[in-house]
Amino acid sequence: MTITVVCDVLGKENNGTTIAAMNLIRSLKAKGHTVRVVCPDEERKGQEGFFVVPVYNLYFLNSYIKKNGVALAKPVRSILEEAIRGADVVHVMIPFALGRAALRVAQEHGVPVTAGFHCQAENFLSHVFLMNSPLAARLLYRNFYNGLYKYCDAVHYPTQFICDVFESEVGPTPHRVISNGVGRSFRPKADKRYEKGENETFTIVFTGRYSKEKSHRVLLDAVSRSRYASRIRLILAGAGPLEKKLRDYAKKLPVQPEFRFFSRDELIEVLQNADLYVHPAEIEIEAIACLEAISCGLVPVIANSPRSATRFFALEDRNLFDYNDPDSLARRIDWWLARPEERRRSAELYAGMTSVFDFDNCMDMMEQMLAQTVMKARRRAALAAQFEAAEEEEEETVRASASV
Repeated sequence: MTITVVCDVLGKENNGTTIAAMNLIRSLKAKGHTVRVVCPDEERKGQEGFFVVPVYNLYFLNSYIKKNGVALAKPVRSILEEAIRGADVVHVMIPFALGRAALRVAQEHGVPVTAGFHCQAENFLSHVFLMNSPLAARLLYRNFYNGLYKYCDAVHYPTQFICDVFESEVGPTPHRVISNGVGRSFRPKADKRYEKGENETFTIVFTGRYSKEKSHRVLLDAVSRSRYASRIRLILAGAGPLEKKLRDYAKKLPVQPEFRFFSRDELIEVLQNADLYVHPAEIEIEAIACLEAISCGLVPVIANSPRSATRFFALEDRNLFDYNDPDSLARRIDWWLARPEERRRSAELYAGMTSVFDFDNCMDMMEQMLAQTVMKARRRAALAAQFEAAEEEEEETVRASASV
């Protein structure tokens, strides 16, 4: 197949949408497909298969957008035409201006369109200080639907949670629920040690962008209130606009946390050697980061937030804490750190669920979704051609009868 992937946001792999897009692109290429990528990433200019569009000039907002580590693509029709003409299917990553323009071009060329659902309303609204407005979320979801998803042949949702959230607002969609997947290199350390001596340090990890909805402060407060506070080495893996504020906020901890963006191999090593994984985020579509930690043998403690899909990864109540409640989280942290054998048991329990999120299986399902969309489009085109031929034959018969 020739697949055009349209990415309004694509740059450094420091956010979930870019990581999901690049994983899909690499997987499809590895399977032998021709992949054309439309994106605003200047560093990709000149690379084979990449069609680079400019970014919007938002003037006084430019510095804020850059601080968030993203660039918003500006559609250029000629570039979209070149990338879409002759493609078998177009896959749009998020419902912004570039994706919507690609939809219109694809419709004109008779190319079927699929789309991923990687933008939770609250994630977008957090940037305009409306994260906690249900009305704004409903209006935004309706805008997403009318601007893109309403016209798609298939919609990819990373979790059943976000599928249910969106469809409760807009009605049924031709949905496919497929995890973004976890690579097989994320696996437990063979000789992991759970017991710690009285003076040994515990390592707690959280991977997530330094942004409001990820609720880093809840974790920082919880660690400061833990009875093990002086023995906890907290690693906050990620990057984002709130890094400086979080560093300042963390100064109250007896052991200063480590703020860093880790490479894939570095992150695997960190997760394999840590004692506990905490995911305090209030808003989350899937949280592959949590699945990666689980796959590395870590027991998770997850915010029980109604706006987060991650809570469904909890196998028992002790894997959950009351969201936005540092005291609740501190109690969970203390319980798990005091019980090495329970952590061992729970890690073994979690090992049984990781196959569901196997990256290769998930990418196979994504390929299947795209292939089925192409086949359905071809069948529709063939039926339309047959119908048109039959109509022409009937008209010819009528004309012949009239001439007699």
